[in-house]
Amino acid sequence: MIADALYARAAATPDRPFLLFGERTITYGAMAALVDSAVERLAARGVAAGRTVAMLVGNRPGFLVAWFALSELGAIAVPLNTALVGEGLRYLLEQSEATLLIVEEEFRPNLPATAPALLAMDERFETLDGLTRAPRRRLALPGGTANAILYTSGTTGLPKGAVIPNACYELAGAHMTDALGLTEADRVLVFLPLFHANPQMYGVMSCLHAGAALALLPRFSASRLLDDARRYEATGFTYVGTVLSILAKRLTEPDRDHGLRWAVGGGAPPGVWREIEERLGIAVRELYGMTETGGWVTMNSVTAARFGSVGAPRPDTEIRVVDADDAPLPPGAKGEIVVRPARPGLMFDGYWKKPEATVAATRNLWLHTGDRGFFDEDGFLHFDGRLKELIRRGGEMIAPAEIELALLKHPAIQDCAVVGVPDDILGEEIKAVVVPRPGFDPWEVASFLQGRVPAFMHPRFVEIRPEIPKTATQKIQRHLLLDRLAGTVDLRTAGKRS
Repeated sequence: MIADALYARAAATPDRPFLLFGERTITYGAMAALVDSAVERLAARGVAAGRTVAMLVGNRPGFLVAWFALSELGAIAVPLNTALVGEGLRYLLEQSEATLLIVEEEFRPNLPATAPALLAMDERFETLDGLTRAPRRRLALPGGTANAILYTSGTTGLPKGAVIPNACYELAGAHMTDALGLTEADRVLVFLPLFHANPQMYGVMSCLHAGAALALLPRFSASRLLDDARRYEATGFTYVGTVLSILAKRLTEPDRDHGLRWAVGGGAPPGVWREIEERLGIAVRELYGMTETGGWVTMNSVTAARFGSVGAPRPDTEIRVVDADDAPLPPGAKGEIVVRPARPGLMFDGYWKKPEATVAATRNLWLHTGDRGFFDEDGFLHFDGRLKELIRRGGEMIAPAEIELALLKHPAIQDCAVVGVPDDILGEEIKAVVVPRPGFDPWEVASFLQGRVPAFMHPRFVEIRPEIPKTATQKIQRHLLLDRLAGTVDLRTAGKRS
């Protein structure tokens, strides 16, 4: 179970720091005590093995306490994006079959009327006063038992919940520790939202496996990153490509007066990668993977790295690049990246309550990523774009169909399509192409979408066209919409509108 390492460290070195948050230092022993208390509280609310419990909680100690406690009870955690609102939030709560929702007070106004029973994420999850260690109520569950459902956006509509077993998290911690060469002396800075696989697998689980400390920030701030790193004596951090792009633009002068040695994540453009290494003296450990693969499947490690690649295959993982008929391709040939585990528990267990989607994704017993790449002669994988239609904006994977469904409810929109367009900072920005009816005003798109989709899904660009190009089977030909027409409206300039 994911808390095994926590309890082992709590027994052996209870006073070693585990979590740094604000001015607080929570030791391994104290965290185990908090988890014990949360286990009792959740059990009293009827949480038991196999039940799904949703979490709408930001980056704070209580998130980790609740996550560990749910695992101890054999329940399945469903960490949700805290930006969710409206139909998107309602759908995930219902599709996950959540019987309880642990919610932070600031997110209560976003809840649908049909939300499950609520449990407040309050100071009782985080207060040590008066706590005494209770006997651990650990269940004898196999490593393949589901730990969490992590929702990922799909290309054809609503999100799918990837079921992540406990063993997947445990192996992620072990492999990441080895790949980065982590020890008890490390302090990992985490600022990405804890509901993502990235900080869970690259940050939390590697700290537990190595006995290192986790410095948790509420959110990312480029201007404060190095100050926070110095404050917490951090040795590394996890990233998405957007983070490094923003840092490269913000931190224009060399600054090596810090203890950071590495940064690990995916999506860093080669130019940004080089700038960060040269300017900040940080080794960029670029990797490739997705939630379904157990976080990552290739990585530039301390022992094997190649600039511009996404690294060599992770242990216990089989990776191929195949053609349209799933036949393996030789080095240098581009095709779809497919993956399968060489041992149980390494990857996801399928999509929650969506067997057809699971079968489709695992055609011929390989997980088809929908991404294109190639291997070089030395076995390093190179990422070469996505075959799927997802938009990767600032680390968020966004399904165009979700935005399109919301836009089509606008009375002055006859038809629409949403595509990703290149952006130096976010990787991709969102463009909505609209076939209007009389009275359509592109400047009103943002206000119309408010409360219908999260803010990170709001288009930056709105373009008007007479029709949306489609195939004979009515599939949108998105590749024909990538060019930006002269009349495209940039909603970022709304404040300058005359």
